Amino acid sequence: MTPNYLQKLVLPCVFAGFSMGLGSPKALAQVRKICPDEVVLKANAGIAAQGSLLQTEVLGPKSVAQFSSEWDGHAVPLWHEDEKSAVWHGLLGVDLEKAPGRYEWKVSWAGPGGESQSCSVFVTVHPGKFPTERLTVEKQFVQPDPEQEKRAAEDQKKMRAIYDTVTPERLWEGKFRLPLKDVITGGNFGRRRILNGESRSPHAGVDFPAATGTAVFASQSGKVVLAENLYYSGNTVVIDHGYGIYTLYAHLSKIGVQADDMVKAGDEIGKVGATGRVTGPHLHWGLTIDHARVNAMSIARREP
Repeated sequence: MTPNYLQKLVLPCVFAGFSMGLGSPKALAQVRKICPDEVVLKANAGIAAQGSLLQTEVLGPKSVAQFSSEWDGHAVPLWHEDEKSAVWHGLLGVDLEKAPGRYEWKVSWAGPGGESQSCSVFVTVHPGKFPTERLTVEKQFVQPDPEQEKRAAEDQKKMRAIYDTVTPERLWEGKFRLPLKDVITGGNFGRRRILNGESRSPHAGVDFPAATGTAVFASQSGKVVLAENLYYSGNTVVIDHGYGIYTLYAHLSKIGVQADDMVKAGDEIGKVGATGRVTGPHLHWGLTIDHARVNAMSIARREP
């Protein structure tokens, strides 16, 4: 079945098991490039803002058994929706702080005669339009003591090791969904924060205000790779969905899963809370794709 974005562009755009609200049709000029060996590269946009998510396809003849893909010099997984399909799918995450500029998505393969072939599409990254807010939080979260600083550094190292791991298979099935029931929007992604007068890194997740104890659900199936209390994000769950796609659920009052648990979309994994660096109860929901921090709303199913 041909994804919607290869037909007449309509929103929301359904692609490879995802449903994405990706902006206006004018901003989403599709890119299509014909390459050697009857290979065709497609991307849903040639221009992207910081923190956005791009959808790609590689169409090739049966004589090409395997493709490899790079985005800005880093390997990016490609996958089939089914074994009989001649279409390979991929996601390109534009990090929240990726420098504006022109970046290459390159696909390589072995030609019919065994010779190495490659073809590229270029994407222009523009600055994201993110607001700034000033917050007052407990002093320890802005000026941690040496012991707290050590703990935060250990947490960061742990998270980096998780995101360095790319599970070479697809663990999700169907469309991603929002992690709370009866909620259709979230905010604060990319917001620049000034805490107690000091500038901090931008907010890399989507916030959903909710009462403490509200059930939190896995947005898709996958493997729980972290379920513990972290210094800044409090009680935190991270789920590996395969191919470098991770979702994060933070500030929970209660964690309902353990590391190595396999979960399905819609399974309850915890409760909303106000643990870690927060000003009130809410769910912080993050999406990371190949280390790129992108707006999680772009991968979630939008209800009519």
